[in-house]
Amino acid sequence: MKAEALEQYMLSKEKAFMDYPFDDVTPVLKVGKKMFALIGSIGGLSVSLKCDPDDAIYLRDMHPAIIPGYHLSKKHWNTVILDGSLEDELIKSLIDHSYDLVVKSMPKGERLELFGSLL
Repeated sequence: MKAEALEQYMLSKEKAFMDYPFDDVTPVLKVGKKMFALIGSIGGLSVSLKCDPDDAIYLRDMHPAIIPGYHLSKKHWNTVILDGSLEDELIKSLIDHSYDLVVKSMPKGERLELFGSLL
C-alpha cells in the first residue's frame, strides 16, 4: 500500500482527521481526541496501529512485516512495515481494528457527542 492510499483510507473513517502533535513531519490519525494510527518511516513507509494484545502477538508471529509498536506500548500497538509483503486488505482490516478499538474505548458521552450515537 502506498502512502497516498494509506492516508486516504484512514481519513475515510468517520470523524477521522490528521494531526501533527509530535513534530511537523509525523502524521497522526485521530478520532476525537484519541490516536488510532501513526505514520512513520521504519524500514520505509510504516504505520503503527492499536491492536488487541492477543491479536498483536499472533500477527507478529505470522508476519515479519508486523513488529511491536515503535516508541509505543508494545502490548497494545503494532508497527506495520509497508514493504509490499502484506495484502492491502489485511492492512485495511488492521486499520479498521485499530479505529474500532479506539472508538469503543471512548466514554459514552464523547461517542454520543462525536457520532450522535454509541455506534
